[in-house]
Amino acid sequence: MDSFESLVIDAQACKICKEFLPLGPRPVFSIHPKSKILIIGQAPGTKVHATGIPWNDASGNELRRWLGVDREQFYDPKIFGIMPMGFCYPGRGKGGDLPPRPECAPLWHQQMNERMPEVKLTLLIGQYALKYYLGNRKKKTLTETVKNFELYLPEFIPLVHPSPRNLMWRRRNPWFEEEVVPTLRERVHELIAS
Repeated sequence: MDSFESLVIDAQACKICKEFLPLGPRPVFSIHPKSKILIIGQAPGTKVHATGIPWNDASGNELRRWLGVDREQFYDPKIFGIMPMGFCYPGRGKGGDLPPRPECAPLWHQQMNERMPEVKLTLLIGQYALKYYLGNRKKKTLTETVKNFELYLPEFIPLVHPSPRNLMWRRRNPWFEEEVVPTLRERVHELIAS
């Protein structure tokens, strides 16, 4: 068994934070050594936890619309690697799902990134991915960081989460659909075609 396969098997069997997970561990991610685009979101919701399919919900539908891809392209791991900040559903808090478990990304991300040498673009979705990957390069707010997305090209494109809960944010920030989404689509389609 090669090191990539054994890493995937180890990550799928991870139980490091099981005592904190209300539905138990069920790591949900999709990676391949030839992935071209890496999507780093937050953590699975209940629907994704139930199906084991990443972004298999309303947020995923919106994300695919932004990317200009269909489900077949989206779930081709040679095109899109999917690696959330937390691989398992973290539970529910007052204002929605809890943050991704803090153990997950430090344990798995570097190992997985090292085994995906073909990645040319990483989409950072939401505040947890921005903070982890951009560190002090991010702006004061998520909105400012996303608005200044060109600063992070060609390696990263920071994005707001495509959740229906962020619909008001998108209405208040029409520049997102006018400027960020077209650039995102163009870059994604270039990489798919390459």
